[in-house]
Amino acid sequence: MQITTLGIDIAKSVFQLHGVDADGNILLRKKVRRRALLDVLASIDPCLIGMEACATSHFWGREIAARGHEVRLIPPIYVKPYVKRQKNDMADAEAICEAVTRPNMHFVAIKSADQQAILMLHRARDLLMRQRTMLINALRAHMAEFGIVAARGPHKLRELLVDLQDDSDSFPEVARSALLSLVRQMDGLDGEIAQLDREIQIWHRQSKVSQRLATIPGIGVLTATALAATVADPTLFRYARQFAAWLGLVPRQNSSGGKDRLGRITKMGDGYLRKLLVVGATAVLRRAVRTQTQIGEWVRHLLERKPSRLVSVALANKTARIAWAILAKGETYRSA
Repeated sequence: MQITTLGIDIAKSVFQLHGVDADGNILLRKKVRRRALLDVLASIDPCLIGMEACATSHFWGREIAARGHEVRLIPPIYVKPYVKRQKNDMADAEAICEAVTRPNMHFVAIKSADQQAILMLHRARDLLMRQRTMLINALRAHMAEFGIVAARGPHKLRELLVDLQDDSDSFPEVARSALLSLVRQMDGLDGEIAQLDREIQIWHRQSKVSQRLATIPGIGVLTATALAATVADPTLFRYARQFAAWLGLVPRQNSSGGKDRLGRITKMGDGYLRKLLVVGATAVLRRAVRTQTQIGEWVRHLLERKPSRLVSVALANKTARIAWAILAKGETYRSA
């Protein structure tokens, strides 16, 4: 008997394997330490291997595929229905082994090391941006305790920091020391964010896919590079609406008995990409209402019946569909 399908429940140190033959008979149930995994797989004839998509699964997918196996990554939410009774490593590996053979299963493309690297830049930048926002909010709150209030926007706060750095009597010396410490932290974050922006810009100039995506209105360098790195294989989505649904930009359904009930967007999938698309769509929305284009006419017609935030999300949905078409067909955006 030969193993044809193998499910691997990956973890930090211990991996659970579950292998079956063509008839579904169990041939392998084994717990393997991390350093021994590749040696064990090298002793098995090439077969179909399934794993749950997670942070480390792309690394293991590349390593295992290099040894002749066919590797497929499955979103964890699609594996859960196949778990029988109690959840443990053995049950998870068995569920993965069964789910990977389903003909209608959705899979995740294995990312290259280069794609993972650019996404790491995005995650680091997003973390630093959130920390910068926390510092700005802290500075505003502390300065308000002394009756000094700044208008919205980081540039407005900078105007007040000039008084803070002067030797004025607006702040006690102890408070001034604490606030200047926060200012130095914010200045350091500004420099780090600017450096990450430069590295993302360099990657964008080297990626033809990212440059094609940047031709779409509402998609800039950040969104283009994030899309190009995240969507490793656009053909995994059969059509544009499936891609928009994967990003969580379609209404949640609760339909039954032939009656369609649609609610808010599902917000499933990659929240970072969804945020970038909605922010870009909001910027386009402000300009589109004043332009005599097909998009502008569509936006104005929708604004007559719906609030602006809903329209911006609808425009983000449309942008996502256009992005999928460009990714799948290898074309550039052509305005109507």
